[in-house]
Amino acid sequence: MTMSHSETEIMLKGYGLTTAELLYRMPDHSQILQSFIWQHYDLAPKFPELKAFLDFWERNLEGPLHSVRFVHRKLIRPNEWARVDGEIVLH
Repeated sequence: MTMSHSETEIMLKGYGLTTAELLYRMPDHSQILQSFIWQHYDLAPKFPELKAFLDFWERNLEGPLHSVRFVHRKLIRPNEWARVDGEIVLH
């Protein structure tokens, strides 16, 4: 996803807001779990942005992932937009 587009343009292309909670183990104290919240626009059902972030995490960060929970919501659906021609005049 390119960031040169506005959020509305991105949503009209089918992207929805994905929020993920990652639980990971502390590198020095593996019995302790930490929580990290990640939020980004992504495409369901393949979630390429989330997968890319998880790949980045696995390659670059020392805290091994314990679990990932996520939700996804399309904020704009095609049937919610309709072109309307008209004028409203207020006195």
